[in-house]
Amino acid sequence: MESNCLHCGEKLLGRSDKKFCNDSCRNNYHHQLNHEQINLIRNINNILKRNRHILTTFNPEGKAIVTRQQLLNQGFNFKYFTSIYTTRDARTYYFVYDQGYLAIENDRFALVMNENR
Repeated sequence: MESNCLHCGEKLLGRSDKKFCNDSCRNNYHHQLNHEQINLIRNINNILKRNRHILTTFNPEGKAIVTRQQLLNQGFNFKYFTSIYTTRDARTYYFVYDQGYLAIENDRFALVMNENR
């Protein structure tokens, strides 16, 4: 039974269950299958890294207060975070890995660092 490479279509020689003619064709085939997913994940990871960097820049000592506008001016994206922590008194902290923020009055945020994360 004759079979062809799934990527380039070349005739395959050797094992009967062989799907690709070489490693390059195998890699290219799988890259094309996963390209969109890989880009989505890469873009989200870049946003998360940027958000964490911004929080770290404003919060070198572990506790700080900043305004929403200060964060936005640096490119912070409030839609992306890694976890949420709600306290017993119903305050909600949003974390980007170990860096967190809590909305407080007058469009300001308390920045915190969780060393246990």
